Amino acid sequence: MAVLLIGTLDTKGTELAYVRDILQSSGLTTTVIDSGSSGVPRIPADVTREEVFAAAGTSLAAIQRKADRGEAISLASIGVARLVAKLYRLGQVEGIFSLGGSAGTTIGARAMQELPYGLPKVMVSTVAGSNMRGFVGVRDITMMNSVTDICGLNRFSRQILANAANALIGMVTGRRSVVSGSDDKPIITATMFGVTTPSIEQARVILENSNYEVLVFHATGTGGLTMEAMIRDGLVAGSLDITTTELADELVGGILSAGRDRLTAAAIRGIPQVISAGALDMVNFGPRDTVPARFEGRRFHQHNENVTLMRTTPEENDRLGKEIVEKACASNAPTAIILPLRGVSAIDREGGPFWWPEADEALFQSIRNWISPTVKLIELDTHINDAEFSRVAVETLLGWL
Repeated sequence: MAVLLIGTLDTKGTELAYVRDILQSSGLTTTVIDSGSSGVPRIPADVTREEVFAAAGTSLAAIQRKADRGEAISLASIGVARLVAKLYRLGQVEGIFSLGGSAGTTIGARAMQELPYGLPKVMVSTVAGSNMRGFVGVRDITMMNSVTDICGLNRFSRQILANAANALIGMVTGRRSVVSGSDDKPIITATMFGVTTPSIEQARVILENSNYEVLVFHATGTGGLTMEAMIRDGLVAGSLDITTTELADELVGGILSAGRDRLTAAAIRGIPQVISAGALDMVNFGPRDTVPARFEGRRFHQHNENVTLMRTTPEENDRLGKEIVEKACASNAPTAIILPLRGVSAIDREGGPFWWPEADEALFQSIRNWISPTVKLIELDTHINDAEFSRVAVETLLGWL
């Protein structure tokens, strides 16, 4: 097994060789992949650029004739990703390292997406100080800011690259010694927000006592995306999707959307799921002065100086109810929607800042109107954070597992 090192060896070969030597001095085996398409490689590659572009269905000569840098980067990303996936399937990968600017980050991060959770992934990038969501996606990629451009070795780059290399050494050697006592337990995913924490904490205890491993995802956009990806990857036995607030952000225009495909993976994969309306009373924004002007006059709650919550309206909840039912009814696996009639979040209860019974009822009635007999509807005269709600939700899911 080896640590993969990815880079354009004509421009980043010196730096990659520096990292390679550190890794090898610790006893790790390395495989260098050249993702470049022009110039002369500064160090030999174990996987050549010719092999990379062949894996992408083209040739280095064809790429060089076209001289289109954007196309070269795109095809290098495809070729490297395919080769990395193949090496992993052959059992030849125990870690991955890449470096570069926006192009190198695109290629390296794309390859890292092919590797499973837990396998060490380190990316040193000149763009690591910007929004990394497009690069990291839902994978556990460690991004390190290169501080200076990756253009030769200097007093700063030597130390930063050495830190990155040593971090990867620690991850790889540490991973070899990890012993997990829960790897054989079926996985249940659950979604949580600060305002639904008691509900999920209570549910988690019951599930763990029933010999399941519970992965809780914070419903902040990335959390929902990651959970959906794990379900699609076939890692999950059942889903306790209590906190579907990301649907409200997608519908209304908040900052924590998980995209239009949120709440679809369980149906596609065919696993049992219990769905609820956790935190659908709110849409999330940043500081108060960042809320779009079109929402002037709406009901707000300042969660803290960086988070502003906006109450969803009856009209919005009517649309959310229909969306939930449409996605739930697409599943052939056992599915339930469970409604807490006394409130869907910690601040949506009688006397709370988001208590608006008409808005909640619009959501509940929409679900009643659109639901089909293939989906079980459970209505409870409880609040979402009450112990009885958690018990019923978990017992419903466990009954199908």
